[in-house]
Amino acid sequence: MPACITVSRKGPAAILTFDRPDALNAWHAAMRAEIVDALAALDADPAVRVVIVTGAGARAFGAGQDRDEPPPADDAIEGWVADWGRFFGAFRSLSKPLVAALNGVAAGSAFQVAMLCDFRVGHAGVRMGQPEIRAGIASSSGPWIIASALGLTIATDLCLTGRMIEADECRRLGLFSREAEPGEVMAEALRLADDLARLSPVALALTRQRLKRFDEAGFAETLALWPAMLRAVRDRQT
Repeated sequence: MPACITVSRKGPAAILTFDRPDALNAWHAAMRAEIVDALAALDADPAVRVVIVTGAGARAFGAGQDRDEPPPADDAIEGWVADWGRFFGAFRSLSKPLVAALNGVAAGSAFQVAMLCDFRVGHAGVRMGQPEIRAGIASSSGPWIIASALGLTIATDLCLTGRMIEADECRRLGLFSREAEPGEVMAEALRLADDLARLSPVALALTRQRLKRFDEAGFAETLALWPAMLRAVRDRQT
């Protein structure tokens, strides 16, 4: 059974919860594998019309990669990047609408996952950003996802400064598809799921697939550049 996520059902929606609240729902390799498997199972279930992803607790949607997990050895970098490709690819290739119910902080790769979702339901306490540069990490996936969703100017700002943006700026940038009071985020996400479930699943799947193809080349380039970027940072640090 999965140890780091939970999956529940509410009407036409499946709710996938990142369930490591003591670690701000940060993920490691095993947790990412659980998420990939869960998304595949939900995509294959005809009773599931919409998938909602959220974080356990009231503090965080997710903190991104768990810094306590050791980085890959040099000879394992390509496999590690391939795992990330499967992880991001699972969100991209889902045939059903994805809703992020944001509850607190979404940082790093969790911020990126939120932007890979089709809709984001936020609240006044949400903070989002790409702080990896402040830890000396060169990001390949962050610039691609942020630029695709928000444009190059915003991607440059967030990726090169590592600053976190507050809810007011999230709202101004259009990151929130819907907004609710902190305790009502999931209820609002479920209302949105009910609306989506009334639409043609075939039309939704085909349209979502079409939308994801706009940045398919960027996704492939991200994965291709990532190993060399990781090695370049390591070489400078040794």
